[in-house]
Amino acid sequence: MKADLIIKNIDNLITLKGPNRPRVKEEMKEIGLIKNGIVAINKDKIIYVGEGELPSNIETHKDTIFLDGKGKTVTPGLVDSHTHLVHGGSREHELSMKLNGAKYLDILEAGGGIHSTVNATRKASFEELYKKAKKSLDIMLGYGVTTVEAKSGYGLDDFDTEIKQMEVAKKLDKDHPVDVVSTFLGAHAIPLKYKDNPRKFVDIIVNEMIPEVAKRHLAKFCDVFCEKGVFTVAESKEILKAGLNHGLLAKVHADEIESLGGAELAAEVGCITADHLVSASDKGIKLMAEKGVIANLLPATSFNLQSGKFAKARKMIDEGVAVALSTDYNPGSCPTENMQLVMSFASIIMKLTPEEVITAATINGASSLKLEDEIGSIEVGKKADIVMFDVPNLDYMIYHFGINHTGKVVKNGKIVFEKPKNIYLEGVATVLITANSVNILVEMPGLFTLNFKRSETFSLIDISIKLKVFLIY
Repeated sequence: MKADLIIKNIDNLITLKGPNRPRVKEEMKEIGLIKNGIVAINKDKIIYVGEGELPSNIETHKDTIFLDGKGKTVTPGLVDSHTHLVHGGSREHELSMKLNGAKYLDILEAGGGIHSTVNATRKASFEELYKKAKKSLDIMLGYGVTTVEAKSGYGLDDFDTEIKQMEVAKKLDKDHPVDVVSTFLGAHAIPLKYKDNPRKFVDIIVNEMIPEVAKRHLAKFCDVFCEKGVFTVAESKEILKAGLNHGLLAKVHADEIESLGGAELAAEVGCITADHLVSASDKGIKLMAEKGVIANLLPATSFNLQSGKFAKARKMIDEGVAVALSTDYNPGSCPTENMQLVMSFASIIMKLTPEEVITAATINGASSLKLEDEIGSIEVGKKADIVMFDVPNLDYMIYHFGINHTGKVVKNGKIVFEKPKNIYLEGVATVLITANSVNILVEMPGLFTLNFKRSETFSLIDISIKLKVFLIY
């Protein structure tokens, strides 16, 4: 078999080799590290993973691309499995409210929070939402993310807006290198018009929205915000079961602020993930472990909300719950696309080891989206979604936080991102002014020559000046 792209001399190749399922307990530390690693890719699939040189049965051709992994750490593409990617507007005005002591539910009760974004999303055109979400996807890709989940939820009772969000996500999945997996979150908040009659809105979601979403194949998952002041455990159960009855896999925003029983619900219903879980009960955690529900943890949200509370990640892992990590990118509670920052938070604040962190951000993230057979590890037969980080080892990437360590990203076997390089150069510019023109010749010996012309009337002057040029490529 011939290789179209080869990454060789990899100092630290983190393969996450193992079973195609969520990794639990000590498995989360087994990252399949190979020193002096090599990976070969044919089209969009991985055809060889090993140490040293390629075996004789893997051939190259004249167009084979070679990437040097010397000094690099190479991992599977990161998976951001909980985002609110498609939305209108922003909510920076809420920052001062939070600094003055307002809590999340207080802002929501006052008509802010989700309701503010609902209004902005309804007003935004398809093109505006597409452009805004694409910009965020570009940023995510730059941080090494190759697969993203995108929730609706900013239309609520305006079903046309919910559909618009999911249609934007569908088009982005088609157009953008990053794969986008869609989730229907019509049950994101109680619309203001149904504040005194939430039962009616639940009926609309169950009887009208979910069947139509399923019929139009707009989403893979159905999600509910199960929280005090939003949807009760009973209402959430009804909505999730309706989704399951129509072929939509279940996810749930659970126990983010108060211990309402969301973790227990996730176990009962058979959710793929329960997300947030900041206030999850010990009983709920045990039940999730028993039923194989993945804990999708969002430490950047806790950081931004200034709650001082983070999910009990260590306890979850010790109990046998598979842990995934996500940004929760959204305009209110977590306005960041930086998955690497989330990974550092998970280690520094929630005490996960770097090995557990990379597992959570790759194979367990893939399992959160039921894509573990295709992505999440660097193994023969899987999609060639790979990140080359400009770091000497995994520990360094987690330790040196707040910056972007991504060097290159390979998605489906193609190089889709390369870090810009900044170079300062000195050269000489010769300015020749004649009676009817100005010619500026910039010479960088051995690199390039630029020639600028301007038509005007000047006296004849010939001068030379030194200048500095800042290049980005």
